Amino acid sequence: MIPVDKVREIVSKHKLLERELSSDKIDKKKFAKISKEYSDLNEVLDIAKQYLSFEETDRDLKKILNDRESDQEMRDLAKVELDELNKNRDINEKKLKLFLLPKDEADKKNAIIEIRAGTGGLEASLFASDLFKMYEKVSNKKKWLLELISISKSDAGGLKEVIASIKGENIYSCLKFESGVHRVQRVPETETQGRVHTSAATVAVLPEAEEVDVKIDDKDLRIDVFRSSGPGGQSVNTTDSAVRITHIPSGIVVSQQDEKSQIRNKEKGLKILRSRIYEFERKKLEEARSKDRKNKIGTGDRSERIRTYNFPQGRVTDHRINLTLHKLEEFMEGEVFDEMVDNLNLHAQEEELKNLEK
Repeated sequence: MIPVDKVREIVSKHKLLERELSSDKIDKKKFAKISKEYSDLNEVLDIAKQYLSFEETDRDLKKILNDRESDQEMRDLAKVELDELNKNRDINEKKLKLFLLPKDEADKKNAIIEIRAGTGGLEASLFASDLFKMYEKVSNKKKWLLELISISKSDAGGLKEVIASIKGENIYSCLKFESGVHRVQRVPETETQGRVHTSAATVAVLPEAEEVDVKIDDKDLRIDVFRSSGPGGQSVNTTDSAVRITHIPSGIVVSQQDEKSQIRNKEKGLKILRSRIYEFERKKLEEARSKDRKNKIGTGDRSERIRTYNFPQGRVTDHRINLTLHKLEEFMEGEVFDEMVDNLNLHAQEEELKNLEK
């Protein structure tokens, strides 16, 4: 049961915002913020009103049912209405509970995705490359803009590490459950005996932070420049264009050397650093709010094994929700990615609803 007071707050808040929006004294910045909140409340206003009127309607219908002087047709109609009322109440209660769940402000942000080869040598780097291609295909299908920030290739076309930004609608809410260890089981091309090998890659998805989200003081940064050691042409390797930025308070370090320009490398490095600091602070706040991590789908920790891609059996299994899709080929093509995401989000909502009811 949702406390009636919480539902009444929705209706009263809606009225308050309506009055504020009709005021000629409101500034543009505040108007945009209030308009968004007002629009969100509009979506559940009718549901909230129906929920509040339930007791009165329930009482009236039961009165008709128990009134022996009422004709049978009237009582039959009242029974049908009462059944419908109870059914709608359960539906409306769930919708209201979902609306009242604490909102993650990061859900609407763009994201930075970091993929690194883990255990498994060359095969791990090939799998890291396959994962990156999968996210590229998902981005193309959803018309998201994926931009490379840095890339480090291995032999045979694999990837040691790749970092990219993804821009579009509600990116982080769609990708946030991808953080963790992704494990692959398949026969490598170099395997002559046909044996299945297990290797892994780590994925980290960070909400992309703007300058307004994270204020970084110059005094908190140590910036070192050095000569790039990776591929990129003669001019890259003969100038001190690579940048290493250390955020002293948190100890977070970012290195960037993909660009020939030291300034561009610094810009890209600060972009990654800002998002890592933002995520670092979010994690601290999250842990302070809830010490019980077992109810969460995943902590986003890169050491947590979250998914297995089994090529011989053509299946992908998410261990956090025990969901197996026997559509591995389609999944790697980005075809059924939403099916996994929808199930992860649904599970997360159900767990949060349980916590709300405690």
